[in-house]
Amino acid sequence: MNSPETTTVQDLYERGLQLRREVLGAEYVDSSIANADDFMRSFQRITTEWCWGYAWGRDGLDRRTRSLLNLAMLTAMNRPGEIKLHVKGALANGVSVEEVKEVLLHATVYCGIPAGLDAFKVAHAVLVAEGAIPDKA
Repeated sequence: MNSPETTTVQDLYERGLQLRREVLGAEYVDSSIANADDFMRSFQRITTEWCWGYAWGRDGLDRRTRSLLNLAMLTAMNRPGEIKLHVKGALANGVSVEEVKEVLLHATVYCGIPAGLDAFKVAHAVLVAEGAIPDKA
């Protein structure tokens, strides 16, 4: 891969779109882009270029590590909607259920019980829905 610093904006977009589809699923990504109106289209573009093409497209960390970091940071920011999305991405990137749990426990200690509880609830629902853990209901 080329260094992101020497890559064109279009290259970043194309690389970002590929990575985004691989991690989050093509259906989700394509729907997000297709349903974007004029106002949201710019956000979809910058997310694809900057977040996925530039940050996720770098060679310094593997996808597993990036997924683990995302889960911790999203817990810190108490962003359950994004945690839901990135738990699915973490599973796609080879993160185990045990690793998800350990990252959320570690983040809970540093971020507080309310943020950790929200993260655990969302992660649990995703893990059950994805068949990664059994549903006790």
